[in-house]
Amino acid sequence: MAGVISPEVTDGDVAALQRRTLRVVVVSQIFGGAGLAAGVTVGGLLAKEMLGGDGAAGLPSALFTLGSALTAFLVGRVTQRAGRRLGLCVGFGAGALGALGVVAAAVSGSVPLLLVSLFVYGAGTATNLQARYAGTDLATASRRATAVSVALVATTFGAVAGPNLVEPLGSFAESIGVPALAGPVMLAAAAYSVAGTVMFTMLRPDPYLVALSRAAGSRSAAGDSAEESSVGTGAYVGAAVMVVTQMAMVAIMTMTPVHMREHGHGLGDVGLVIGFHIGAMYLPSLVTGVLVDRVGRAPMVVAAAVTLLMAGVTAASAPADSLPLLVLALVLLGLGWNMGLISGTALVVDSTTLDNRARVQGLVDVGVALAGAGGGAASGLVKASTSYATLSLVGGALSLILIPVVLWSISVEARRSAC
Repeated sequence: MAGVISPEVTDGDVAALQRRTLRVVVVSQIFGGAGLAAGVTVGGLLAKEMLGGDGAAGLPSALFTLGSALTAFLVGRVTQRAGRRLGLCVGFGAGALGALGVVAAAVSGSVPLLLVSLFVYGAGTATNLQARYAGTDLATASRRATAVSVALVATTFGAVAGPNLVEPLGSFAESIGVPALAGPVMLAAAAYSVAGTVMFTMLRPDPYLVALSRAAGSRSAAGDSAEESSVGTGAYVGAAVMVVTQMAMVAIMTMTPVHMREHGHGLGDVGLVIGFHIGAMYLPSLVTGVLVDRVGRAPMVVAAAVTLLMAGVTAASAPADSLPLLVLALVLLGLGWNMGLISGTALVVDSTTLDNRARVQGLVDVGVALAGAGGGAASGLVKASTSYATLSLVGGALSLILIPVVLWSISVEARRSAC
């Protein structure tokens, strides 16, 4: 841990500290969700406006998910050595800086600045997701998915509000001489700044350092020198679940605003659809988390795959002028992602030790970010060369690969139990 010393916490303090940690994460995630949603809603439209063509519309998603990948790696390493507080604070700060750069690029019309800033802006996306792990550090094994769900559901408040503020924020931006599409990104800069400040000032004592200290104390009392730093099969399965669900979700979501604008929908309609989508990504979390803990990880992974397939089929078959069906498709898309993220996260936590957990979590989120980058970059090209319907069907069908992966993991565990 590079010399970082955690404060001593008694057994009686752990439950209280876990509740406090969840409260801090909730407050931070409300603001982080607003920053996340702003880029999702207008990123593709801003790139299309500045660069031209559908192929460019997927570029923002690719860039800030690549930036997210680098940040996930760095936040995981910093957390392993110095705790959650520092890693999450630095990540949110970088996201705020990137958002300011996007606004400056929109004002100046500078494409190079836009591309660099979108990359840096991705730090906020990664950090917003990494914050979910803070709730699991002191949670018991039977409550890990529920703890993740508390962090995710808090994101709903900012994430749903963000897209529905697109029009008023656009009007405000124009009133001060800033392009309308940069208005929501101004909100993101402020939101990420607040989220980082909350983490830095309030996440004390650091839950990850406390968990490490307690684990070391328990090993010492038992006469053990070190914890076996192994990674179980479940961690790889959890990583696969999150990677596939992220790729499918990002591909369809990124092109939906572009598809809607091409067929006469205004920014208000786009904000409504994305708002419902992001709400479905996070709001069901409290129910999903309980189901993952009680029903099991594997059944919920299968449910995620089926739901994502339904989302792709609905999006592909929905008439372009049907706002209710587009809302339904994006709600299913968000719900499938939610199930996949919570069950996958729980699998990763279950199958790692405290001595390697933060590092593995960071690496897994690198894969998730790269999957999003691939889905975002490919989405514009697929749509431009085929259609939105084809893109949606391919994205939905991709999720079915999770079913044989889960069946394989169950067979592996059964063989190990028999030995």
